[in-house]
Amino acid sequence: MKISDFEIQKHEKYFYRGKWDEKIFKRSIAIVGSRRMTRYGREVVDKFVCDLVANNVTTISGFMYGVDTEVHQKTVDYGGRTVAVLGCGLNVIYPSENEKLYIQILQNNGLIVSEYEPDAKPHLWKFPQRNKIVARLTTLGVLVVEAGEKSGSLITAKLAMKMGKKIYAVPGPINSSVSVGTNDLIKSGKAKLVTSANDIINVKSIIKDEEPIKLEGLEYEIYKVLKRESLDADEIAASLDKSVVEVGTTLSVMDIKGLVTESGGKFYVQNRS
Repeated sequence: MKISDFEIQKHEKYFYRGKWDEKIFKRSIAIVGSRRMTRYGREVVDKFVCDLVANNVTTISGFMYGVDTEVHQKTVDYGGRTVAVLGCGLNVIYPSENEKLYIQILQNNGLIVSEYEPDAKPHLWKFPQRNKIVARLTTLGVLVVEAGEKSGSLITAKLAMKMGKKIYAVPGPINSSVSVGTNDLIKSGKAKLVTSANDIINVKSIIKDEEPIKLEGLEYEIYKVLKRESLDADEIAASLDKSVVEVGTTLSVMDIKGLVTESGGKFYVQNRS
């Protein structure tokens, strides 16, 4: 499919492609962060987005390099809805390598939004304006994953605060330049420290305490390990002192049953409602 296959429409002052309905924003969280995303940042996004999607929360971000792109991509991968807010017109793909992601978002009932005319080019001054829209559209608040000392993500957080929105931040390594901003938000009391999606959506438990029905043997052992933390097949095998082949085969069966899900090589317990 091509981008032109999706019609541009108008909602109040916003141009958009995709399916605009109020449900998409009813439970929505803006997730922003550094364009220089680290491996730690990627793992944080994966952990949060997996559980947010499992609880029907829409993600919103700015479609740029790094954390933005990772948020949109992981949401799509997990079958969720995501809203990308552009700092240019809807006919302009920026960054250009996100063209495939642009289409995937629309195919998954997501939205591409912009306040600019469809052919408007990106300019530096437009991105702070875009940040204001990102902050405005969210209902649950803004989650900052990684942010340097003068990161644009801090601008989004500041705009959201002025709108009375809640700010959340994931703490990062104290020796990481892209965690200076997030750690300062927490230290100054401007953001609530969060370590899981549960801290944001206020549900008793994202993963129910009951074990899945008819779970026994190696499936049970793997499930218990993955409830503690996400691991790849090699790490699971080492933890359980089992062969990688045996573990891999069992994981495939558990994936088919909907007990676990895989992303980036790591396996996670699947939310069961």
